[in-house]
Amino acid sequence: MEDSANKSNTTGSSKQYSIFYKFFSLLSVVRGYNILIIVIAQYLASIFIFSPTTKIKEVLFDVDLFYVVLASVCVIAAGYIINNFYDAEKDKINRPVKSKIDSIVNQKTKLNIYFFLNFLGFVFGFIVSWRAALFFTIYIFLIWFYSHKLKKYPLTGLLSAAVISILPFFVIFVYYRNFSKVIFVHALFVFIVLLIRELVKELENLKGDMLQNYKTVPIHYGELFTKKLITFLIVLTFVPMYVLYAYPEIGYMKYYFYGTGIILVVFTTILWRNSTKRNYLLLHNIMKLIIIVGVFSLALIDTSILINRIL
Repeated sequence: MEDSANKSNTTGSSKQYSIFYKFFSLLSVVRGYNILIIVIAQYLASIFIFSPTTKIKEVLFDVDLFYVVLASVCVIAAGYIINNFYDAEKDKINRPVKSKIDSIVNQKTKLNIYFFLNFLGFVFGFIVSWRAALFFTIYIFLIWFYSHKLKKYPLTGLLSAAVISILPFFVIFVYYRNFSKVIFVHALFVFIVLLIRELVKELENLKGDMLQNYKTVPIHYGELFTKKLITFLIVLTFVPMYVLYAYPEIGYMKYYFYGTGIILVVFTTILWRNSTKRNYLLLHNIMKLIIIVGVFSLALIDTSILINRIL
């Protein structure tokens, strides 16, 4: 009797752990930490860039903005799922540990969740307007087309990855219809940084991409050309940074650009030092850090009237 009870408890505990592991696996597949950063970035951009004269409370409690962000979360999460689906074999080589975690949830379940999240994204968009629903419909298609076709080709894969990454901010830009020059310059800076990150990621994943017959920039043009292209893009980032220095609206965020400039010089030195996967992983993490710090540094914009906007 006691043995039977113990067996029942063990089975129940095992089932509980199984559900926990599946949830953790799904969180890994959709890259929950990335989505959290995107949500924070959307709200900070809404407060400090797209609607600089609106009370912070009004932005935070804007129901339509909330649905736009929710739609973005659903579609981006679905995008990570479909990307994981197509990259399953490649990730076994490039990211063996993450691949094992991601495989806890079977592919059929992932696809069901993928379709459900895309449906939710469309519904949340439609609640805001038919234009928002159309935008997210196109966004869903672009993510699928990128994962299925575009990412296997060098330049189209690189450019489309950067475009897809910046689209969640484009939808906020359209929502507020703020067409100031500082926003375009800031968007250019972010776009170049995303291109650099994608190129470093391609260098990091070189082995798996070759085995899966992907035609990425490093495979098609070589590592030397890719390093030269990254160096050129790094030099190019100083153009929007220089232009942004002239805008008093960026406030204390100028110190973020100062720091980023120094880090990118160090980054270039590390890039040319050697060509190991470990080195590329370090560079990839540096780019992630630049992007994450950039997100939170948005709060440094317009600090002089921040108190008034809170009140």
